[in-house]
Amino acid sequence: MSRGGQGTVDASATDTDTTDVTTTANTRATTRYWADAARLAARLLLAAVLAYAGLVKIGDLTEAGRTVALYRIVPDDSAQLVGGVLPFVEVALALLLVAGLATRAAAAGAAVLLVAYVAAIASVWARGMSIDCGCFGGGGTLSGGAARGYALDIARDLVLLGAAALLIRNPRTRYALDSWVLDPKE
Repeated sequence: MSRGGQGTVDASATDTDTTDVTTTANTRATTRYWADAARLAARLLLAAVLAYAGLVKIGDLTEAGRTVALYRIVPDDSAQLVGGVLPFVEVALALLLVAGLATRAAAAGAAVLLVAYVAAIASVWARGMSIDCGCFGGGGTLSGGAARGYALDIARDLVLLGAAALLIRNPRTRYALDSWVLDPKE
């Protein structure tokens, strides 16, 4: 032994250090599990909403074009084109998100759509128009009470935009083709 107790090992200090490392590792593993689960849920939620919205509109592309025209943002001819193309874009993005392929790009595409949707709904609301957003098919002029619907539509789209932002920031999720296609070290 050395003088003054230097060089001796305190067994309780070593046990405490090991316990701290184990606790820290368990906390990190739990946090990583929930973060992975949140990203997977965000990916599947976004995919489900886009798929449903797109498939419903594909059933009646003429109606989808008329709904876009009600917003009075683009000319009627362009509204028919936008209404005819938009559902296919939504379904394509949904398929990419379900597969987990090009997740960041698909989430960015969804984010662009969602920002456009929020801006269009806010525009209609600000102009005092009373229409059904047509987000999930249908659409048309409403007799009144649209303000509450606009707030809910915007809130829903902002939640979905948050999910897209989460996936843009960290696109790696469980059960995704990205993990097989891309280099795991990337």
